[in-house]
Amino acid sequence: MKQVRLFMIYIACILFPVYASGSPPEIVPGGIIQAIKAGNAADLAKYFNVNVELTLDQGEEIYSKDQAELILKDFFSKHAPNDFTILHKGGKEGSRYAIGNLSTTNGNFRVTILVKLKDSQSYIHQLRIEEENAQ
Repeated sequence: MKQVRLFMIYIACILFPVYASGSPPEIVPGGIIQAIKAGNAADLAKYFNVNVELTLDQGEEIYSKDQAELILKDFFSKHAPNDFTILHKGGKEGSRYAIGNLSTTNGNFRVTILVKLKDSQSYIHQLRIEEENAQ
């Protein structure tokens, strides 16, 4: 009985701040998910911070917003998306993340998105798109 009560208190502590604010906070904006699903680099770039840490086949690098958009446009032209599904998401005040699977015409990729809040806007700071079977 004591364990059940502790569990209920734990759940209440987690849920209360979310529902006390009126509605659950959006972990990653839906526009980001839709842009990846559609393979639309221009729409995705609207959420980029001034500089973005981008990881793709050619490695990991920090790019300007415009450079990252061009690189992703090239990626999506070679790997047209079929579907994008979020597997896990979470975060804390100020930063949030989502991990998902991107199914494309040329294979499956694991996508990790790190979003940080700045002036109540969500900006992508890190985007990783890695082959699912890459070690």
